Formats: sequence, structure tokens, C-alpha cells
Amino acid sequence: MKLKPISTAILLATLPATAVFAAGLDRSGQSIQAFLQPGNYAEAGISVLDPDVKGKSSVKNETIGVDLTGEQISDMGEDYYFVNAAIKVQATDKISLGLIYDQPYGADAIYDANTMSFGQNGEGTSVEVKTQNLTALIGYQPTENWNFYAGPVWQTVEADIKLRGAAYSVLSGYNIKVNQEEAYGWLAGFAYQIPEIALKAAVTYRSEIEHNAKSKEHSNLPDYSSINSAFAFLGNVESEVNATTPQSVNIDLQTGLASNTLAFANIRWVHWDQFTVSPKLLDIVGQDLISYSDDQWSANVGIGHKFSDKWTASTSIGWDSGAGNPVTTLGPTEGYWSLGVGAQYSPAANYFIAGGVKHLWLGDATARTGTSNVGEFEDNNAWAYGMKIGYRF
Repeated sequence: MKLKPISTAILLATLPATAVFAAGLDRSGQSIQAFLQPGNYAEAGISVLDPDVKGKSSVKNETIGVDLTGEQISDMGEDYYFVNAAIKVQATDKISLGLIYDQPYGADAIYDANTMSFGQNGEGTSVEVKTQNLTALIGYQPTENWNFYAGPVWQTVEADIKLRGAAYSVLSGYNIKVNQEEAYGWLAGFAYQIPEIALKAAVTYRSEIEHNAKSKEHSNLPDYSSINSAFAFLGNVESEVNATTPQSVNIDLQTGLASNTLAFANIRWVHWDQFTVSPKLLDIVGQDLISYSDDQWSANVGIGHKFSDKWTASTSIGWDSGAGNPVTTLGPTEGYWSLGVGAQYSPAANYFIAGGVKHLWLGDATARTGTSNVGEFEDNNAWAYGMKIGYRF
């Protein structure tokens, strides 16, 4: 069974929207499939997520006489998009070079300001986290079958978070703005292939990246160090936030099933266990801003088929474990199941346009602040869309 070269690229294009609502803050899935393509290659893509995340409040504080159990929480998940681009050059028969840009982690959410649980004074709890990755790669191919690669990773992180409502008790009114900060990590991996049967396997490790970012915090917490603490507040504080984006491993597999059909799979592990962000003002009251308790496992498996020289298509099933439950109020879902379809159109042999769509059934989750459960989020879902263009030169 010998496959035509274009068949080996089905995986690359048919489902660009692969990991847009993963556990923790994970978004892009950090694929390096573009770097493993034969010859010289470039691509650019965009993925969009439209989530619908609703729930009910379970806020109850007998000390201050607040019981908001059952208050309806309308859709708090914001639509968002992220982009990716890559270029790979086969410099010699044995050396390849690559550059990959993506936005690996992030969060976008805003609660209804009219709820007492997550709103106050006309503002709702909100979160916006943005990251960027630029990965440089060099690969060595001692034979046609093996490829060993590694390279540095440049990463930026920034955030803007506001906590409002009875769910946060004395922390309601807290703000933090984290300035964009850059840091560095690394990547290494290897791939094995048998081109004649479109067999390819790749294992890629990415290191954790430690960030020490400048931030501005604001809260109405009393300043107990003041002589008259009843009337003194901590107010605005400039501090340094320590956050380490997690290490991860991607395993990519594919094999030919017939002359125009491929089976593929991606397995991903992300070390979210013990991931914690505790800015200075929150640390005073012993509370974390973001915290995850479990590692994330995810898998995506499917089949791609070439119908003609111009058209290919695929379908896939996905699963994500989540990163522990209860979860943070800034992302109240616990993993998902997904079903996706995609198609690729190739007007000529050296370029293509591809698109994909996925439906995600989001896992039920209990939202927690500190040691108190404050919300139940059930029966939620999302739609993901992706588009990509690729060019061989």
C-alpha cells in the first residue's frame, strides 16, 4: 500500500480547531505538525470558540446572612479567537529549520453584573488572560525515517482580572492587571516515519516556563498594619506575580489504512497539578487567584479520506479530562467530549484551504473560591470553528 504524498498531509489541514477549550488555560494544543511536513512549507490559521456556560449559585454565608442558593447565572463564557502560523525550511537533506507562532494559554469570561453572586455596583466578575509563543526549531534527519528536533521557546503572558459579588466575600472589588512579561523555555522531541504507508509517530516535550511579572492590584481589604485599621485599606499595591506555565508532552500518530485513507490520533499531557497563582494581596488572606489540582489528559482520534486530487475530509472524536474539580470561577467547566468534521480544498498540488467545526459537550463542574463552593455549572456546550491555509514552496 503506497500512498500519494498529498495523502500524508490530510492530518495537517482538515481539523485546525483541535484544542480550543481544553483543561486549565490550555488552548492551542501546541502542535508542531507543520514542522514535520515534507519539504518547504508555510501555513497560517485561525480558531474561534463560541461557548455557552451557565449555572446556578450556591453562595451561602451565614456569618453575614447571605443565601443566594439557586440564583441563575447566565452565559459567562466569552467568544474568543486565536491565531497560529508556521514556516519550515528543509535547508539540506539532513537539516530542517522551523518557526512556529501560537497562543497556547488563555481565558475570556465575564459574569452578568446583575447577579448578586458575581456582580457588584454594575460590574461583573471578569477575566482576560493572553499568551504568545514563538518556537524556533532545528531538526536532524540521519535517515529518511528518523527526525530529532529541539529549540528555544519565547513566551509572553498578560492578564486583567476583576472579582465582584458575594461569591468572593471580602475580596469583592479586587482587581489585578498583570503587565506583559517575557520568559524562555525549550522544546525537544523525535519523530519516526515510513512514508510508503503514511506511518508517522512523534513525541514532543515542552518545558515549563517561569514568569515573574509586574502587576497592579487593588482591594478593599483592611490594612491591619495600620494604627487605625478600621479606617485603613490596602488599596493599590504594585507587586510581582510568579506563575509557571506547565510542562507538557504531545504524542502524534498516523497510519495509512488504504490508498486514500488515514487514521490519526493525538494524545496530550499537561502538568497542571499544583499550578497556583497567588498575588500579594490575595496571599494575605490565604487565597489563590487560580489553582488546579489535577494533570490534564486529552485525546483526539479520527479518520481522514482523500476523495479526489482536490478534496479531502475527516472526522474525529475528542476527550479532555479537565484539571480537577472543584474548579476556579474563572473557568467553571471540567473537561469535555467533542465531535468534529473538517474539509480541505487544494486548487493546486502546492497549496490548500481547509476548515473545520467541532461541537463540545462540556463537563459539569463545581466552582469554588477559597474553601467555599459558590456555583454549579451543568449541561453546557461550545462550538469551535477553524480555518487554515497552507503553501508548499
